[in-house]
Amino acid sequence: MNADFPRILTLVRKEKKISQKQAAADLGISQALLSHYEKGIRECGLEFVVRAADYYNVTCDYLLGRSPVPNGHTASADGKTEETEKSRMIADSQNIILKLCDESGISENIAGYLNACVYRLLRIIYNSNPENDQNAFRISADESEYLSDCIISKECAGIKKKSSKSGIKITVSDLSESFPDSHSLLSLIKLTEDKMSAL
Repeated sequence: MNADFPRILTLVRKEKKISQKQAAADLGISQALLSHYEKGIRECGLEFVVRAADYYNVTCDYLLGRSPVPNGHTASADGKTEETEKSRMIADSQNIILKLCDESGISENIAGYLNACVYRLLRIIYNSNPENDQNAFRISADESEYLSDCIISKECAGIKKKSSKSGIKITVSDLSESFPDSHSLLSLIKLTEDKMSAL
């Protein structure tokens, strides 16, 4: 099978609020066997993957970690997408995060964090060509790197503090139901974690 299957199988069951005992009974296997599948101790057959996908109302690709979206949008295996799709994925993801956090009082911190990240990227690109006029910015290149890191850290601390108080509950199912463009955020998560795993 693969490393994603046990994690996703468990995640889907828990998100649907189904006990392991109930899921095993409904899927026609013992609880011990389902436990082994969820822990990655044993591999299941294709028949079980299809049965579990039908039972949880998700695609086989989702259960196998090939798609970050329960209802099917498949991310490319190499993480490469068209430029417009990359831009849309980032923009959609930012919008979802801001909407999720709008009522919790952290959207201002998130906007500050994202603004500082975009500013830092712009300065990196801008500074890559020594012919670019540094007078376009009030703050020197060296200071901007340090100060943008400070803003990112400060906003991140504010996000952590406020979000721990509000306890925003997020599930893949809720994202898919609440946001038609959730495939962008879920694809971003998958592609980023694929890169992290490759490090």
